[in-house]
Amino acid sequence: MGDYPAAAATLTRAMALYGDAGDVPGQAHALNQLGYLRVLTGDYPAAAASTQQALALARSASDRFVEADTLIHLGLVQQLTGDYPAAAASHQRALAIYREFGRRLGQAEALNRLGELSSRTSATGRAREYHAQALAIARDLSAPLEEAHALEGLGQTHLQDGNPSQAATHLQHALTIYQRIGAPAARRVQETLQNHRPTSPEPQPAAPNSECHQPRTPAAPLEATE
Repeated sequence: MGDYPAAAATLTRAMALYGDAGDVPGQAHALNQLGYLRVLTGDYPAAAASTQQALALARSASDRFVEADTLIHLGLVQQLTGDYPAAAASHQRALAIYREFGRRLGQAEALNRLGELSSRTSATGRAREYHAQALAIARDLSAPLEEAHALEGLGQTHLQDGNPSQAATHLQHALTIYQRIGAPAARRVQETLQNHRPTSPEPQPAAPNSECHQPRTPAAPLEATE
């Protein structure tokens, strides 16, 4: 667990310094980060307030990059509070800005967020399309965090569709990457793997006097490592 009070104090101080310097985009960026910090602590009303303020500042300064980054966090808050149409609009707007300026890493993040949102609304086919696009971009950029994010999302869609073996393949790959880069998401994926291990069918009795119908040895259960 991080030192969230200290982080909040640092970001608040940064906002004040940016304000003294007249750096509006800097203020917006710090507010956006503060909003994300509030997401991590579960204070969604405060997160929404900070990201909305950051978005207004970014737009007043015509800073499209900070605007897009803030829309991603605003969309996340809207998703977590159940406002899915607003979340979709925020993520789509962020994606459009990232595409306009050729920011491919941002595109991958926005696509993964749209994939998550689609999964929450049971649109698993659409979710897979978003995550597959994000995966291709992340691999092209050698961006491991978004690659793992996409693989995790693909695994979740297969779980929803009742395909645990396919899900396990994607989730295990995601876990390996998360662990390699030290991402906290590794614990979440490990728990998902442990809770959704594919089961092997019971071996059938062998046919009498026949060597070619011996019972098959069940596959070893999937091991999730921390």
